[in-house]
Amino acid sequence: MDTRTLCLGVLSLGEMSGYDIKKCLEVSFRHFFQASYGSIYPALAELARQGYVRVRTIAQEGRPDKKIYSITPAGLEALRNELAGTEPRHRVRSEFLVLMFFAHHLPPERLAEVLEEMIGRWERILFEDLAAFEQQSAAPGVGELEPGMRFALGFGRTVLSAALAYVKRQRPGLLREIAASGKDPAPARPLADIADAGD
Repeated sequence: MDTRTLCLGVLSLGEMSGYDIKKCLEVSFRHFFQASYGSIYPALAELARQGYVRVRTIAQEGRPDKKIYSITPAGLEALRNELAGTEPRHRVRSEFLVLMFFAHHLPPERLAEVLEEMIGRWERILFEDLAAFEQQSAAPGVGELEPGMRFALGFGRTVLSAALAYVKRQRPGLLREIAASGKDPAPARPLADIADAGD
């Protein structure tokens, strides 16, 4: 799914500035989709050129004019068509898991830092970001979350909670094993041997 579709989806919730769209993606989507924030403004310009969004300008004293974007009926139709035709893939790209896969090459101190950083990051997302999103949606005048939004939020909470519990549970044993090895990194094994060992 591209940034244009994400922008249309966010604007279907109400008119926003480019900054508002960026913040919405950061808060609402960060637990399941990483958007390229540098591509938001080019995407909005293209959507405006296609007639999928309207732009109005608000003058601000002592600051650059603010552009407010709203979705048009054609934009809403394009969004619905795009959503209907999107294959439901669930991909994971995790530098953290790559680090864990090769943890035997990390000094124990660095491994401890990595684990602590991920625990802190997931706790912030769970207890600050997602909580703030839920509170905002319950605020007067904002309106309730749609059923699909509640589903995505609940899915994110479930996955992150499980990941957080797993890392906290496994951390002591992993750190002990890595520290106890106290040797140079293991010699490389052919990937075929590693795959066979898992059978």
